[in-house]
Amino acid sequence: MSRPSWAPAEIDLEKPSAARVYDYYLGGLHNFTADRRMAQEAIRMWPELPQIMQANRAFLRRAVRYIVGQGVTQILDIGSGIPTVGNSHEVAQQADPHARVAYVDADPVAVAHSRAILADNANTVVLQADLREPELILADPEVNRIIDFDRPVVVLLIAVLHFMKDEDDPAGVIAALRNALAPGSYLAISHASPEGQDDRAASHQKLYSMTPTPMTMRSQSEIREFFAGFDLVEPGLVRMPAWRPDLPYDVDEPNRVPGFAGVGRRR
Repeated sequence: MSRPSWAPAEIDLEKPSAARVYDYYLGGLHNFTADRRMAQEAIRMWPELPQIMQANRAFLRRAVRYIVGQGVTQILDIGSGIPTVGNSHEVAQQADPHARVAYVDADPVAVAHSRAILADNANTVVLQADLREPELILADPEVNRIIDFDRPVVVLLIAVLHFMKDEDDPAGVIAALRNALAPGSYLAISHASPEGQDDRAASHQKLYSMTPTPMTMRSQSEIREFFAGFDLVEPGLVRMPAWRPDLPYDVDEPNRVPGFAGVGRRR
């Protein structure tokens, strides 16, 4: 296939990427044949997957609106993927035009496209870095140009921690981020879970083993432990559609979404 102008030369177009598969689920255009093939196979096994991913994005929007409403307008979005409609900077800057957002992702395609579409947005920056190396993210000069860590910050870990294996020490990574945050900062997490699901969850994890980012689903109690040092805001760690829904019918059959979401405030 021909290489689009936004795809860096070093990208293997034949290998699926979790970020680009996610873009496909959301109806985006920044994905390749290999990504669509993997997504379509996943949808064949689990037809509700696009709706699940859209529920995840809807949680991000609600969480950002809530936290910006609390007066915290600095956002560190790690594992941000490919920006599509309703991403962090759009939601935050609609609520407060001066809101600042630092996007961080390990996928060079996600980073390349993010930089292209945000080139004229002075209150954003895009960094290519791995969540497993939080010290590099926290020390990056461009991130520190946008984010003042002496003031409260929002850290978004949306649908990214389930791409960390237990041996990657996700709890230790979150602790490193937490220790850099001022009191009054916020942490928002969404995370896939097998709880309440059938064997499709295991099949989905097997499918993602084909990508550079295999998936590790965790229980609600395991996910709750990631909020150590934070006080969960109401309604706590719940199914994604049940976290401060915009409309009552948004929580119909919340168990159809195989994951949990929550927001915590730094003590």
